[in-house]
Amino acid sequence: MLENRRIGFIGGGAMAEALLSGLVRLVPPQAITVSDPNPSRLAYLQSEMAVQTTSDNSVVCEQSDIVVLAVKPQVLPAVLTPLKTAICSKHLVISIAAGITLAQLESWLSPEVPLIRVMPNTPALIGKGASALAGGRAVSEQDVQTAKALLEAVGIAEVLPETYLNAVTGFSGSGPAYVYLFIEALIDAGVKEGLTRDLARKLAIQTVIGSAQLLIETGNHPAIERDKVTSPGGTTIAGVQALEDGGFRSAVFAAVHAGTKRARELSGSQ
Repeated sequence: MLENRRIGFIGGGAMAEALLSGLVRLVPPQAITVSDPNPSRLAYLQSEMAVQTTSDNSVVCEQSDIVVLAVKPQVLPAVLTPLKTAICSKHLVISIAAGITLAQLESWLSPEVPLIRVMPNTPALIGKGASALAGGRAVSEQDVQTAKALLEAVGIAEVLPETYLNAVTGFSGSGPAYVYLFIEALIDAGVKEGLTRDLARKLAIQTVIGSAQLLIETGNHPAIERDKVTSPGGTTIAGVQALEDGGFRSAVFAAVHAGTKRARELSGSQ
């Protein structure tokens, strides 16, 4: 899908770096061009990944078949306005700007430009990302599969209708923060019960990694694995009851709902 394609990044921040780290294993680095206003950032990316760099966004458009928009949502309109004639129907444009809709991208560029909207998450930095993507009116099935292949270089990717992307934002886009908060609380709870902080941290992180990996390898529903360690009258069921009494499950529901609601507000949808 990505062979013989020239790929450009407008924006060279953390998420761009994550995608680049996977892409350079699939395509020659010399086929990738990155633009960014920060010279030190460009020097770093060129040194670490051997990609081409420039401070001129129009150069990226000229040299690329696929253009990845990897800038902050609030600056995207200003970035795209000068590029309206540089980006055309020959390009596949992939936006990872949170909350920016396909309709907005079309209004800033053109309805004829093939557009893909993506919601990635930060574990892409280590090749364990979870992304969702939706295609605009001008994309072909091949365009969608090309974008999917690009994202699968750093994790898993699912193709969805755009209406689902706000929920994905509040769920897996924000989800790493929920997991980190749980790990942080687990560590503090261990310290309260007398464990050293270093030991509590090591055990908490490995417990989360191991539990997630077990679900991947068995394919089981989480409730099945939970039941296996929840003996009648034992320690685990006592802890589970305490979590339920504290509203743990309801709090997770509320967090995902709040994140989804905020994503809808940012994208101007209901």
